[in-house]
Amino acid sequence: MTIKHPAEFVLAGGLGNLENRAMKPRDITANGDGVSRRKFLGTTLVGSAALLAGGLNSLVPRSLSAAAPSFIEATIPELQALMSSGALTSVQLTTRYLHRIARFNPLLHAVIETNPDALAIAATLDAERQSGQLRGPLHGIPILVKDNLATADKMQTTAGSLALVGSIVPSDSVVVNRLRAAGAVILGKANLSEWANFRGNAPFNGWSARGGFTRDPYLLSFDPCGSSSGSAVAAAANLCAATVGTETDGSVVCPSGNNLNVGLKPTVGLVSQDGIIPIAHSQDTAGPMCRTVTDVAIMLGVMQSPFGPVSGQNVPSDYMQFLQLGSLKGARIGIDKRYFSHAFGGENDLVKVAKQGLDAMRSLGATLVPTDTGNPFKQNFKFYNDEFTVLLYEFKVQIAQYLAGLSNTTMHTLADLIAFDIAHCEEEMKYFGQEVFELAEQTSGDLNDPVYLSARADNLTFARTNGIDAALRKDRLDAIVAPTYSFASSLPAVAGYPNLSIPVGLTPEGKPAGLWMYSGFLKEPTLLALAYDLEQAIKPRTQPQFLGSVPPEPPDAGICATLTAAATAKLVNGRAQISHHIGTGKPFIQ
Repeated sequence: MTIKHPAEFVLAGGLGNLENRAMKPRDITANGDGVSRRKFLGTTLVGSAALLAGGLNSLVPRSLSAAAPSFIEATIPELQALMSSGALTSVQLTTRYLHRIARFNPLLHAVIETNPDALAIAATLDAERQSGQLRGPLHGIPILVKDNLATADKMQTTAGSLALVGSIVPSDSVVVNRLRAAGAVILGKANLSEWANFRGNAPFNGWSARGGFTRDPYLLSFDPCGSSSGSAVAAAANLCAATVGTETDGSVVCPSGNNLNVGLKPTVGLVSQDGIIPIAHSQDTAGPMCRTVTDVAIMLGVMQSPFGPVSGQNVPSDYMQFLQLGSLKGARIGIDKRYFSHAFGGENDLVKVAKQGLDAMRSLGATLVPTDTGNPFKQNFKFYNDEFTVLLYEFKVQIAQYLAGLSNTTMHTLADLIAFDIAHCEEEMKYFGQEVFELAEQTSGDLNDPVYLSARADNLTFARTNGIDAALRKDRLDAIVAPTYSFASSLPAVAGYPNLSIPVGLTPEGKPAGLWMYSGFLKEPTLLALAYDLEQAIKPRTQPQFLGSVPPEPPDAGICATLTAAATAKLVNGRAQISHHIGTGKPFIQ
């Protein structure tokens, strides 16, 4: 395979035929052309039947339908109203997002490539709208998906790695299929931490060999977090209407928190994993990442595709019905104070903003209750080591299963990926190695291995039975909250429970901050309701101002000069030991 320079892949397809002129000033003002998101907040919501019948228009004031066709900061219902009124077409909207990508992506590196067929797809959807045919609530809406969701089109699906460039997926992932069925324009692929942050001990988030370094549009030097970095940045910077990310531990909620987005990591089993490059099926899930709770609720309704533990459960087809003012009144919200401390990942400046969110919840009638979900640092970091061990064992097996479905590739096993990175070290391992790959390769490849089964069972007991479930029951809680960018993502990730990132505001320096809110099995309706009430009260959304400057490129790690085929990391008795938090990438304080 001939490997091109990574820059040749960025924005491949589609933008070459577009004008690359600067946007007009009105295109980047907060409420340009009279479309005010805040004026829309609090509008009465409708059920799923109305949504699928084009009833999104009823969510928007009549005066908005006649407004000039702005799209900056517009929600999905607002965009639908503009298109329904004839003030905006999907082709126009798609073109404008492509222009914004062309303008801002050289700085942000949020998008790996755009879809060369995006405008043709938009034109087809416009024609269907004119004939009275609407596919669903996303009809004509441009969406970016993370580059680990398979798309059976002219785009690549690579997890950001050069190793999978040119490979052909057998079909769309189920999530992408559902997006298309609901009328979405798949605008392109979002950048990510390569291999969803599961290749090596990267000292940063948001880099891939294909996409480069993702930058936070609020404060360019701030960690965009990972692994769904590009999805979060693209939503925050208005490069699309909404995005899809994936999470194994923290990869939706952490970048959402660090980019002032609403991001939902659903219950594992609510959204299909089929066609998504895996880490571990026991924890993997795709999730929506948007600017508002309303858009997350719409996206979740489209994306849900139950399997496994959720099969046969009575799940709502419409999550909009739960977005009601007053939802926080009488709610009991658990506070595990350890996650507000530095030792458990709490950042002082972010915690101060998070506490403002807690004060707002209290003022809206919620009762804040001290709770204890367990100390994950006990027994020499056993909880985190068990989680890492589980992920390593599953990855070796499940990545081989995924690769077996591809064509036009020589990558069939994890060993092949390791060999590729060695052969292409300068492109792939200039900044960090592949220690995680090496550890996974050392596992038995047997998911009946007693080491794996023991680690998984102990993890579930800690996070689910004695952790979240026990706290919810003992303290009669509706949800538990923690500050963003802390270590609190791991408990709901391991338990397979939903976790929602809720923006609160910016620090004086300009860092986005907020709260993560999690609860029990299939409690998405509760989380969305509580988050909506808070959002309407504090109105946290502000456009990014691209403050600060891009940090210098990290130094060459020197790996390639001394590279050998021998693994540099070793399992101990089949188990892994970890020194940093999987969700944030931050080192533990020993």
